[in-house]
Amino acid sequence: MAEAHQAVAFQFTISPEGVDLRLSHAALRHVYLAGLRSWKKKITRLRNSLLTSVFPASPASWFVMAVAILASQASRFDPSMGLIDKIKEHLPASPYLVEPARAGLSALAFTSLLWLGLVGTMRGALRALLCYQGWMDEEHGHTSHSTRLWLALVKIFAGRKPMLYSYQTSLPRLPVPAIKDTMQRYLESVRPLLADDQFQRMAALARDFERSLGPRLQWYLTLKSWWAANYVSDWWEEYVYLRGRGPLMVNSNYYAMDFLYVTPTPIQAARAGNVTHALLLYRRLLNREEIKPLLIQGTLPMCSAQYERMFNTTRIPGVETDSLQHRWDSQHVAVFHAGRFFRVGLYWGGRLLHPRELQAQFQCILDDPTPPAPGEETLAALTAGPREPWAQARRAYFGSGQNQESLRAVEQAAFFITLDTTEQGLLGPEPGRALDRYAKALLHGQCHDRWFDKSFTLIVFRNGKMGINAEHSWADAPIIGHLWEYTLATDVFQLGYRVDGHCKGEMDPGIPPPQKLQWEIPEECQQVIQGSLRVARGLADDVDFHTFAFKEFGKGLIKKCRTSPDGFIQLAIQLAHYRDKGKFCLTYEAAMTRLFREGRTETVRSCSIESCNFVRAMMDPTQSVPQRLALFRAAAAKHQALYRRAMTGAGVDRHLFCLYVVSKYLGVDSPFLREVLSEPWGLSTSQTPIQQLELFDLQNHPNYISCGGGFGPVDDNGYGVSYIIIGEDLITFHVSCKLSSPETDAHQFGANIRAALLDLRALFTLPTK
Repeated sequence: MAEAHQAVAFQFTISPEGVDLRLSHAALRHVYLAGLRSWKKKITRLRNSLLTSVFPASPASWFVMAVAILASQASRFDPSMGLIDKIKEHLPASPYLVEPARAGLSALAFTSLLWLGLVGTMRGALRALLCYQGWMDEEHGHTSHSTRLWLALVKIFAGRKPMLYSYQTSLPRLPVPAIKDTMQRYLESVRPLLADDQFQRMAALARDFERSLGPRLQWYLTLKSWWAANYVSDWWEEYVYLRGRGPLMVNSNYYAMDFLYVTPTPIQAARAGNVTHALLLYRRLLNREEIKPLLIQGTLPMCSAQYERMFNTTRIPGVETDSLQHRWDSQHVAVFHAGRFFRVGLYWGGRLLHPRELQAQFQCILDDPTPPAPGEETLAALTAGPREPWAQARRAYFGSGQNQESLRAVEQAAFFITLDTTEQGLLGPEPGRALDRYAKALLHGQCHDRWFDKSFTLIVFRNGKMGINAEHSWADAPIIGHLWEYTLATDVFQLGYRVDGHCKGEMDPGIPPPQKLQWEIPEECQQVIQGSLRVARGLADDVDFHTFAFKEFGKGLIKKCRTSPDGFIQLAIQLAHYRDKGKFCLTYEAAMTRLFREGRTETVRSCSIESCNFVRAMMDPTQSVPQRLALFRAAAAKHQALYRRAMTGAGVDRHLFCLYVVSKYLGVDSPFLREVLSEPWGLSTSQTPIQQLELFDLQNHPNYISCGGGFGPVDDNGYGVSYIIIGEDLITFHVSCKLSSPETDAHQFGANIRAALLDLRALFTLPTK
C-alpha cells in the first residue's frame, strides 16, 4: 500500500540503547506544504472577506485619504473643522504619547470615521439605485435620458474590480407583491385555460381569499421580508427540494452535454484528467472570489450566493427532510468505475495535480481488475431511489467502521466522477436517436453509476465524450452552466491535448495511486439497495427523450423580426403544443430573480390570453398573414411583460407558495391555495443562457458548441422542454415526457416545434440566413 507508506512522516524503535528516531524528510516536506496551502487559503479568505466588507471602497482608499489628511495637518490646514482636536482631547493621557503622536492618532481616527461614513453612504446609495426597475420597461435600443443618468450613477457607486461576492450586501431585498395584484395576475393567467363556469368559481375563491385569510397570511410574509435576506429562497429550498421524498433522479436532477460535434480526445482517462483539472481551476477562482459577478448590460449586478456550495457539497438523506452538507475544502474526488469506488487525491507536494498526473490516476482505475465487493456495484442506487429508505439504510448500515469511512470519502469529495463503460454522442446510423440515448445516459445512466446526492457528477464515457449531472437543491441551472462553459473552454482552448490524444505536461512518478474504497454491505442492506434500484429503473425506463438541433435559423434572424428570441421560441412551443394536444395548458417558464439578494427563480406563465389568440389565428385558415402578425406582436409583447414582471419580483407563483407555507405554519386551510398549488404544469420550459460567449470563438471554431442540457418531465402527462440559443444560427432542444402517458410523444412534439418555428418565420418577409 504505497499511499500508507507515503503518509508516514517518521518511524521509531525502542531498544536497550534508547529510542531510534528516523524521520522521513520527504513525508515531512509534504506535510509542511499541505499545511502551507491550508494557511494560504485561510489568509485569502480573510483578505477577501475584508475587501468585500468595505466594497465599493478599498483599503487603499483609506491609505490615500489618511496621507491627504496628515499632509493637510502638516500644512496647518484642518479639513475636519475642529473634529481632530476634539478627538485628541479624548485620547487617554500617557507619557508615551507625545504631542505629534497624539495629533497623528487623532488624524488617523478622524480618517477612519470619515472613510467608514463614505463607505456606508456609497453602499446605501448603490442599494437605493439598484431598487429601481423602470429600465426593464424600455424598448431595447431606445434608452431614455433618465435611464442613462441612472446607469451612470450606478457605475459611479458600483466601484471598480468587484469580486464575486462584492455586491451581495448592496442588492435589494425581494419585494412582497400586494395580495390584490397577485390575485389579479393569477386570474388573468388561468382565464384562457378555464371554461366560463370554472373561471367564475376560481374568481370567487380568489376574492374570498383576498378579503378573508389573505391579509393575515400577508402580514406574516411581510414581516419575514423585513427580517430575512429573501422571503422565498429558504422555504423554496426546504419545501420544494429538501423535503421531497421521491427520487432525485429524473424528478429533480438535470444534466448538461459536451460539445455537440467534437470530441477533443477519444482517450477516456485523458479527457477525465483535463476536465477534472479545469473544474479544479474554476474551484480555485471561486475560493479566491476571482470569478466576475454576472452583470446585466455590463453594469447591474446579479446575486452570486448560489456559487458558494458548488463544490464539496452533498445532499444528506433524512427520514423526513434532507440537509445539505458543505465543506470549505476537499482534497480528493470520488470516482466510480465498473462497480467500484475509488478515492483520488488532488494535491501532491502542496500543489494541484497536473492534467497528465490526473490522467495517470484515472488510467490506474480503468486498469484495476479488482471486482466489486458484494453490493458495491449497485450501492449508488440508494441515491437514485426514494429518500426515506436511503436515510434509514444510511443510519443502520453506514454509521460505523469502514462503511462509514468509505461513505465519508464519497460525501466529502470535491465532486463525484463516473468513468462510464458505455460510448455516447453522435454515433451510429441514427445520430438523432444517439443524442436521445446520450441525454438519458446523462440524466439517469444505469441508475446505480452516478451519486445523485453530490452537487454534481462528472460523467466521462469510454469514447471520451462527457457530460454532467447536477443536484438541484443547492443552486439553479445557470450556476452549473457558468461552471460548464468555463470547463469546456479551458479543456480545449487552454489545456489542450497532445497529437496522440494524451494530456500535455509531465508527471511525478512518486504520486500515490488511487485508493479503492472498502465496503461490507450486509444482505439486509443489499435488499434495500435492490428495492431502490427497481424503483429507479422503473422511473428511468419510463422517460422518453428527444434531443435535436434546429439549424434552419437562430437568434440572428429572430432579431431581424424585432422581437425577443425567447418570446419567439415560447410562442412556437405554444403553437406546437396546441397542434400536439388540441388544447392549451398551464405553462411554466423559469426566470431568474437574481437582481435581488439570494434570489433564485420565479415562474413566467407563458400561456396567456394573447398567446392563445395568436395560436388560434395560426390554426384558422381564414386568418390573413397581417392579422396573424399583429396577434404575434401582441403575444410577444405580453410575454416580455410577464418575463420582466417575474424578474422584478412581481410574479404569481412564489408569492402564492409562501402564503401557502404560512398557512400551514398557522394551521389554517385555504381552498384557494390548496387548489392553485395542485394545478399540473402540462408544459415545463427553461432556456439555458450562454453567459460567457467570449470564451468561445464560433467564427473560427463553429463546431465547438455545447448542446446545452435538459431535465425530466414535471407532469406525468406533460412535457419538459429545455432549449439553448447558440450563436446566431442554432437552437438546440431537449424534450422529455413519460412513455406511459398516452397523451405524449417526445419525437412528435419535437417535430411540431420544428414546424412551428418555420411557420412563425414565414410570417416575416425575411431570408432564412
